[in-house]
Parts: sequence; structure tokens; C-alpha cells
Amino acid sequence: MTDIFLAAGSIGSDLIALDKEWLLAVNGSDSLYLDRVAHVLTTALTWLPLYLSLFYIVVRNNENFRKVLCVLAGAGLCVLLAGSVDDMIVKPTVARWRPTHDPEIGLLVDIVDGYRGGNYGFFSAHAANTFSIAIYFCWLIRSRLLSTALVIWSFTNCWTRMYLGVHFPGDILVGLIWGFIVGSFAYYVYYRLTRRMTSQRHFISTKYTSTGYERTDCDIPVTVLVFTLLYALIKACI
Repeated sequence: MTDIFLAAGSIGSDLIALDKEWLLAVNGSDSLYLDRVAHVLTTALTWLPLYLSLFYIVVRNNENFRKVLCVLAGAGLCVLLAGSVDDMIVKPTVARWRPTHDPEIGLLVDIVDGYRGGNYGFFSAHAANTFSIAIYFCWLIRSRLLSTALVIWSFTNCWTRMYLGVHFPGDILVGLIWGFIVGSFAYYVYYRLTRRMTSQRHFISTKYTSTGYERTDCDIPVTVLVFTLLYALIKACI
């Protein structure tokens, strides 16, 4: 039994060392321009137009106010379970240092504009929050193009957190796993609440997704995402 614990401890140490090695490989660069791009993309306010575009298509494609409220409640549940549980329970309980505060590699981490984040980083609330929202809307709307765009959005946020040195890859991975669980659970709750509210409408497959969202409306958040990325690239030059 002792040998098993020793082996498990050795594997754990190896994984932590590998996690730190990968972080240092991804973190920072010699490009001030890329530093600015990452800083813009990691800011929550940057993505406000994307949130508004999702809200817009939800309002346009649901036949009653109660159902819209249920969609918003599901999204709120994502944020509550993904981010709040992490920040209020997991981070202070696990108490794993962020790379920027890590006693072993903290001095090796590239710091961008003095941004270090809080003391603890396990797991990434950015990864959990964005991926839970992405998965929730993937289930909700069922548009392949929009789903791909939302996953890219979440992964972009994950990259910025490692680039800025405030999360290890392991923090990101666990955040994504938790985000997937939360997003799927939130959709399940939404589905159970609204399955009797949906009218018996028949949708033309080329015009609507399987859940009744107009495909042309689904293009709006995708377009907003592209313009937001372009905005970040341009703003980093200023």
C-alpha cells in the first residue's frame, strides 16, 4: 500500500512539473503587440457585444417572454455554478498558487502590464465560465457554425490566461471539464422547465436549426465574434 501511495505521489509530482513546463512554453513572448492583444481579449468588457448578440437571437427566436426568461436563467446558472463555485469554494480550498505567484517559477513568468491576478488559480474561472456558456448555447441552438464559433471564443480566452501567466494548463483543463458539466446541466434544467411551453411548430430544416432558431440569426454572433477579434488586433496597435 505504501508503494502505491509513493507511486501516486511521484506521478503527481511529475504532472505538476510538466504543467509548469508547458505554462512557461506558452506564457508571454517578445512581442509587445501580442501582449496587448492578449490583454484586450482577456477583458470581460471586450466580449459584451457577443453577449448582447446572443441575447438578441434568444429574444427573436422564442415565442413567449417566459421562455426567454428561462433561457436567461440557464445562462445565469452557468455563471453561478461555473465561476462562483470556483472563486468562493474551490480556489480558497485547493489554494494552488497562480504561476505569477508560484514560489518555484514566479520569477520566470512573463508579466504583462503588471497583471498578476489573485493568489490562487485552480481552477480557471475564465475557462469554466466561457465554456459553460458555449456548451449551453451549443445545446440550446444546435447550429454547427455558431457552436464552432463559441468554442473558439472560449479557447481564445483560455489562451490569454496562459499567455498572461495567470493560469497553468491544468487549471484550464479542469475549468473546461467543469464548464462542460455545468453547461450541459444548465441546458438539462432549461429543457425540463420549458418542454411543455414549446408550441407544435414545424421548422423548415434549411431555414431553422432543430431547436427552432433561424440559421440567418445564428450568423449574427459569429459575425460579432469576428469583428471583436479584429477590434482586439486593431486596438493593440493604438
